[in-house]
Amino acid sequence: MARVHLNRLLTLESPRRVADGAGGYAETWQEIGQLWGDISARTGREAVIGETPRSTTGYRITVRAAPHGAPSRPRPHQRFRDGARLYRIEAVTDRDPHARFLTCYCEEEVAV
Repeated sequence: MARVHLNRLLTLESPRRVADGAGGYAETWQEIGQLWGDISARTGREAVIGETPRSTTGYRITVRAAPHGAPSRPRPHQRFRDGARLYRIEAVTDRDPHARFLTCYCEEEVAV
């Protein structure tokens, strides 16, 4: 198994609904905490959504494990922020049999 280099400080964010004052809601992002991570690219593709071309790249982000149910444990539908870059978390799994690290499968989408 390859060595893990936790060399990027990432902010873990979770979606939150906020009343919009008109009976509905708006979705905002709330910071949960910061985690050190190792980011490696997987695959990429380009697609046209509507009339806007978009580039989507998959990433594998490895972070230290946290117990199930802990707020610091990443979950699908959350995201990592690295400066202006956003990585949407799609799946989370244990990286090794001793559950020392988690692998988060993420996507970053950018308008071209």
